[in-house]
Amino acid sequence: MDRNAFCGRRDFLLAGAAAALLALGGRAARAQGSANPLKIGVIGSGHIGGTVGSLWVKAGHPVLFSSRHPEELKELVGGLGSLARAGTPAEAASFGDVIFLAVPYGALPQIGHDLGPAMSGKVVLLPANAVAGRDGAALASEAQSKGLGVAAAGYLPGVRLVRAFNTFSYRILQKDAHRPEGLIAIPLAGDDQGALKVASDLVRDAGFEPVVVGPLSRSGEFSMGTPMYGQEITAPEFRQKFNIPQ
Repeated sequence: MDRNAFCGRRDFLLAGAAAALLALGGRAARAQGSANPLKIGVIGSGHIGGTVGSLWVKAGHPVLFSSRHPEELKELVGGLGSLARAGTPAEAASFGDVIFLAVPYGALPQIGHDLGPAMSGKVVLLPANAVAGRDGAALASEAQSKGLGVAAAGYLPGVRLVRAFNTFSYRILQKDAHRPEGLIAIPLAGDDQGALKVASDLVRDAGFEPVVVGPLSRSGEFSMGTPMYGQEITAPEFRQKFNIPQ
């Protein structure tokens, strides 16, 4: 083999090895934590907020869990390490690049009034479902008639809203995150494509697979009581079952 051919083959092999190492590094970064950590403010750190927020901490995102009584979150943040801290809802709204608004649906008008300016322009993930017995019959009726996503956007003007994480109880989210036999689908809806990209990445970091159903006007299709609600199936199965394109 002449010298030029040998050098060309050597360079080709080195380039291939470098590409393999880069790919391996990318997979390792995903396994160990997010390659692009985001500051996340969790407003409402109960079962859903605490569970999903904890999954994001374990993926490498700094998370501020909030409550009107942040001292009650000491045990939660104490077990999660240095990326987790506790504060007030106002502190979470200011801290987060992304807000996980895990409050009852009936609290949205007040949240919008109190924290709307701090959340303006930010990606807000909303897992709440409207329940008449908890949130009030009038508000639940309005949400159902307008659509939960569209109604919520009216209560939270200026935010980049995405409906997500509303189809399962926290127990399923705890149990099935990063499920080895196939990641469970999490349906999403939003009007802002950039916000949907951020939300999709965070769904993956939490250990699930995102399925974008469409704009906020379609978020009612996976609300409580609908066929899409509570589907513990993979993303390909979800898309096939409900005829959602890739």
